[in-house]
Amino acid sequence: MSKAVVLSSGGLDSTTCLAIAVKKFGAENVSALSIFYGQRHSKELGAARNVAKFYDVAHYELDAAEIFRNSNSTLLDTSTEPLEKISYAEQIEKNNSPRISTYVPFRNGLMISMATSFADGLYDEPIELYVGVHSDDFAGNAYADCSAKFIAAMNAAVRIGTYEKIHMVAPFLCQSKADVVKIGLEIGAPYHLTWSCYEGSDKPCGKCATCLDRARAFELNGVKDPAL
Repeated sequence: MSKAVVLSSGGLDSTTCLAIAVKKFGAENVSALSIFYGQRHSKELGAARNVAKFYDVAHYELDAAEIFRNSNSTLLDTSTEPLEKISYAEQIEKNNSPRISTYVPFRNGLMISMATSFADGLYDEPIELYVGVHSDDFAGNAYADCSAKFIAAMNAAVRIGTYEKIHMVAPFLCQSKADVVKIGLEIGAPYHLTWSCYEGSDKPCGKCATCLDRARAFELNGVKDPAL
């Protein structure tokens, strides 16, 4: 039987991917993989651990922080710049550039590559590698490594490089965050355990771009965010 490895950040999208994978393959055939990349806080890694525990799946963690030490992304703990507290669209308009301050250079490419190498050694069977990118992430080209073109190219590389053993699955690639939440609510994804905020405070700031996107996604589904 095929296995599944889910790149898990502890946020809405990857948690929904994990819910889908467990439903399809069963918890015993699914592993979650989280990658520390030097982000400002550890809240999302804690959330990823809690979600993995909820589903009783194996959970692994890798460290890629050193790779981004020279990056000026405001998502990183090395940044001296404050986080923008406006939407992605407003940032793009203000900067007159699609490359926003929270972009971490080629992060998805690196994580997919790391996950592919890790998964290949983890299982002998064919593997589906789940990534939670969705269309809102690419809106305005804010995150170029979330685009359909990028994911298709990475999937081709993964398949070729693993002798067709590993195939990427990006179930929300052409869907919005509201669509992701709708699917997750239908299959009981544990959103009460997730964390999306770029800040690491006790409660989400409610003002950073990812908080704004998350709030809108639940609002469009007519439900209160269970993590609040």
